[in-house]
Amino acid sequence: MTPAWTTRPEAPADVAAVRAINVAAFPTPAEADLVEALRADPGAWIEGLSILAEAPDGTPAGHALLTRCHVDGQPALALAPCAVLPAFQGQGAGAAAIRTGLEAARALGENLVLVLGHAGYYPRFGFTPASGYGIRAPFEVPDEAMMALTLDPGRPVPSGAIQYPAAFGI
Repeated sequence: MTPAWTTRPEAPADVAAVRAINVAAFPTPAEADLVEALRADPGAWIEGLSILAEAPDGTPAGHALLTRCHVDGQPALALAPCAVLPAFQGQGAGAAAIRTGLEAARALGENLVLVLGHAGYYPRFGFTPASGYGIRAPFEVPDEAMMALTLDPGRPVPSGAIQYPAAFGI
């Protein structure tokens, strides 16, 4: 049975839980360290776009983060990292956090969201290859893995290379 996920923006008291989710979900603490570095960067961090998914008992189970990046000098968002505690993987916690994050970004007037991820997973949210918009990663990556989503298809989308925040180390 799939749990009913509750999603909400990260609060100051959630910092340790967010770290624990990212440490547990990945083989190294690199993604957890990335979240902390992005949280400390006022040019990258956007209040309300770090999203937790909680299990019915209130356990923080999943996390999705959207931070500021740019394409050709124009603002965009990077969706990374997305993480779920191993005990809750495959049950929709990550998808719930991502959907809530995308809705929050749309409510803030954002338009372009970029993700480097599994081509079999992210299209369910509307992501398509970024190359279709003339957007490219600043490093070699398979075309199907670098994806983009426009939250308002009527708005123009910049093209060019993605400029990630310094915390990404790119």
